[in-house]
Amino acid sequence: MSIDANGDVTLQGVSLRSLPKVSLHDHLDGALRPATIIELADAIGLEVPESEPAALGSWFAKQSDSGSLVEYLKTFDLTTAVMQTQEGLTRVAREFVQDLAADGVIYGEVRWAPEQHLARGLTLEQTVEAVQQGIEEGEDAADRAGRSIRVGQLITAMRHTDRALEIAELAVDFRGRGAVGFDIAGPEDGFPPSNHRKAFDFLAENFFPVTVHAGEAAGPASIRSALLDGRALRLGHGVRIAEDLDVITQEGDEVQVQFGDLARWVRDREIPLELSPSSNLQTGAIAAWGNTMVDHPFDLLYQLGFAVTVNVDNRTMSATSLTRELALLVEAFEYDLDDLETFQFNAAAAAFLPVEEREELVEMIAEGFDA
Repeated sequence: MSIDANGDVTLQGVSLRSLPKVSLHDHLDGALRPATIIELADAIGLEVPESEPAALGSWFAKQSDSGSLVEYLKTFDLTTAVMQTQEGLTRVAREFVQDLAADGVIYGEVRWAPEQHLARGLTLEQTVEAVQQGIEEGEDAADRAGRSIRVGQLITAMRHTDRALEIAELAVDFRGRGAVGFDIAGPEDGFPPSNHRKAFDFLAENFFPVTVHAGEAAGPASIRSALLDGRALRLGHGVRIAEDLDVITQEGDEVQVQFGDLARWVRDREIPLELSPSSNLQTGAIAAWGNTMVDHPFDLLYQLGFAVTVNVDNRTMSATSLTRELALLVEAFEYDLDDLETFQFNAAAAAFLPVEEREELVEMIAEGFDA
């Protein structure tokens, strides 16, 4: 692997940025351009900690590298504050899509919580419409630039509030109008999916796809609730499923592992894990295994046959991109292009799309990697 003067990472003679990618776990309020934050804040008279884009980007990275999900989430107070108007939401969504396309993403799902964007008088419906307008403008701009991309919304409820059923109804109402799935986010520990059983029952009755943040700040019990109470088709992060694995012996590349019932279920049913390597380090999600990328159980899960996918979580907070996350994994675990292609196939298969469209994504990924 090499890095050129422009910062582009090359593996086996191929630019990682040029490869077709699928992004499943990407927060809208965690993916703002620092320059946009400054401009939007200025328009509403909001003070920001740094007035220059580069300095503000560094501030986010420093604040986010705390080892605590609770502290990490506090940085969102600033980003959500500038996303309280139709214009702000539309601009952020448009730039979100453009930035994905520039990173080689051909399909993405953007998750965000409408209930956090009502401070200046917007209704829930207006927030979704504003974000969808921005997504469509971003897709059109990407097409004009020769980069085809499609992005769907994951309408998200905050797990520590009591609006999950209302947000679930909102998500189903916007099915076919931009919404492709539902999620719950926010402080995980102490706020299990079982708290929102009525919302998940409603979603199941309407056959609406669900992913749930689980196995990040809380362990296997949270994952169990996501599967049983949430009927989750994917696990947001899910990295702490590794706590249900008991490594018996390890000699070189040979590892003997005893599976717990939960881990075996997740592996055997190919329930996708939305892993976010940099974020998992920043929030302390992998503290049980270490504090460097090489300590991340990503490779263990991959080698054991789990449906691992690679994601950014929050590009602004982690100062990252999907290309960078792949490069970090290559550096840590010596992956090659075949491995990276597998991660994209896993993500394409896990996308909340009809099977025909998922198959098209797989074909596009195969063609891109072959080229």
